[in-house]
Amino acid sequence: MSSQSILSQATDTTFDQLIEEIAVDLAKYKAEGKKIFASSSFQPQSVVLLDIISRVDNTIPVYFLDTNYHFPETIAFRDELADKLGLNVIDVKSDIPVEKQVDENGEPLYKNQSDRCCHINKVEPLEDVLQENDVWINGIRKGQSAIRAQMQKEEEGKHGVLRYHPILDWDSKMVFKYINERKLPLHSLVAKGYFSVGCLPCTQKADPSKPLWSDDRSGRWAGKGKTECGLHTTLGK
Repeated sequence: MSSQSILSQATDTTFDQLIEEIAVDLAKYKAEGKKIFASSSFQPQSVVLLDIISRVDNTIPVYFLDTNYHFPETIAFRDELADKLGLNVIDVKSDIPVEKQVDENGEPLYKNQSDRCCHINKVEPLEDVLQENDVWINGIRKGQSAIRAQMQKEEEGKHGVLRYHPILDWDSKMVFKYINERKLPLHSLVAKGYFSVGCLPCTQKADPSKPLWSDDRSGRWAGKGKTECGLHTTLGK
């Protein structure tokens, strides 16, 4: 399926009011003297929140967790969006070199200990960022998993940080409609069948039998019995 075909199927939605509500929230946090940051994986649907941040306040730092395992297409997408949207993107990564991220048999952790791999490369680096800030903006949505479906727009996170989920109630149709309406770049892997893109070793194409607008994450950690990397569980309350 082509990228244009996906975009053309998105339904009509007006976004100006939604963006204004987010702008009001962020202005309130700033007026309270809170230090704000955002995180992004720069996967296909990340562009929506990134564009909104660029419109409301592009000085807000956007942290990208560089796991050393991203698709080359994701790195290219990160660089394209940072330039196009004028974002303040900051790369962070684990202090543990990739060659030392192995199990007792010398196998890479992502093969048999994916939870540990995610913790080292995502949770630990971002935890350091949390301790220096007050508000964490991230683009999770309820339709993405059963865990996320239980989350609220504002929640207390680890180290007293306020987790702010401004597009929590958006569905995939809204996401791709926004991308189409704002003429934003689309991650090149979407046209190849990837709707949710994480690290290369743990990401497959989405299940083609799933509905197009199902917020499908079936390609993430396929066969590993997990749906979350720990950012939105370990770094919760």
